[in-house]
Amino acid sequence: MSSTTPPPHIDQPTEPASTLSSGGTDQHGARAHSDGGWDTKVPVQTRSQRFRSGDVSAFPAVTGREVNWKFAPLAKIQPLLDSTLDGSAYPFLATQSAGADVEWGRSDDPRVGGAGLPEDRAAAAAWSARDAVLAITVKGTDEHEFITVTRSDFGTQPRAAHTVITAEPHAQGIVVIDNRGSALLSENVEVVVRDGARLTVVTVQDWDDDAVHVSTHFAEVGRDAFLKHVVVSLGGDVIRVNPSTHLGAQGGDVEMYGVYFADAGQYIEQQVYVDHDAPNTRSRVNYKGALQGQGAHTVWIGDVLIGRSAPGTDSYEQNRNLVLTEGTRADSIPNLEIETGDITGAGHASATGRFDDEQLFYLQARGIPEEEARRLVVLGFLVEVIQKIGAPELEERLIAAIEQELMEGRTVLAAPVAEAAAAGSAPAGVDA
Repeated sequence: MSSTTPPPHIDQPTEPASTLSSGGTDQHGARAHSDGGWDTKVPVQTRSQRFRSGDVSAFPAVTGREVNWKFAPLAKIQPLLDSTLDGSAYPFLATQSAGADVEWGRSDDPRVGGAGLPEDRAAAAAWSARDAVLAITVKGTDEHEFITVTRSDFGTQPRAAHTVITAEPHAQGIVVIDNRGSALLSENVEVVVRDGARLTVVTVQDWDDDAVHVSTHFAEVGRDAFLKHVVVSLGGDVIRVNPSTHLGAQGGDVEMYGVYFADAGQYIEQQVYVDHDAPNTRSRVNYKGALQGQGAHTVWIGDVLIGRSAPGTDSYEQNRNLVLTEGTRADSIPNLEIETGDITGAGHASATGRFDDEQLFYLQARGIPEEEARRLVVLGFLVEVIQKIGAPELEERLIAAIEQELMEGRTVLAAPVAEAAAAGSAPAGVDA
């Protein structure tokens, strides 16, 4: 591992006041006239029509009534919406690799903006505040090329970060961003996969219990290129990771996976978007999560748009949630918009449920104790996604982390039962 220290302060260039989304609409859905006036407001009809800008002042204050903010705990996120964020460089550890470069770039790095622009105030605040850009470039052709960037020194003050990951034409590799420690962080991650390249990007949110992390990922996939995008969210108080992929060139292919485990009082959100904008593109989205403990709350919103310019599209998205205890909440909303009838396939699915009693019975009937049977069911449910990463050492670490979550959950749940038993009573449905 090599350690890098922050470079001196880098001056920030001036950003344009705002950048309107396609269709010439503002963030409220109003359409601009050439004379500077505004038409009667028309609601935004598709995700692709949302307002985009790198200027935080172009976005109104967040009230919580907005469709993309209605679930979020704004009181905890507020410092990342209104404060002046520290967008300077930060220390990190990176593995050495002959097939990849990891370096700091200036805030005006020409690679910035190559994958997209912010659609909400939090992303725009981080975009406006950046003083440096962490640039990761994959240029080797070894499919086992493995680059890990570990970040654990953000501290507890409001911070901003900007990362650009680029896979050169026909390059191959795996990039892992491993997040640990405390943080109050808003960031943007851009992923550009050039023609013919094959790239896996994994972000691991294994923060301390006090961390608040709001992140927007933008991906642009080139002709006949492939991106595997994996989001793993385990530790932290509030985690909001919203990835979007634009398939704007023929033959582009993306697989987007997510695995998450929410404990008592923890909030984890993912808003996933795939924009099919070219012929013969393919996408697969599969997110799985487990919840345990009072107040555990997860949100998954999946949007897939198959545009008129995307005949031959093959797309499917799904979300599955496993509820382990009472007092949890899982919101799951799949959306599919199709603007052309010339497609190979498209579908979506969502389900939330408790343990499968038949699975438990099957395992217990073969002599496996109930607690061990429950552990095996949860691991079997989540490991399907973890094994998509393609990095055995990381997969083993994540499986161990999930097992630890289950152990801690059993300890917390057992405490009230033990206390009630000592008092001569037990909660309803529990044998004292």
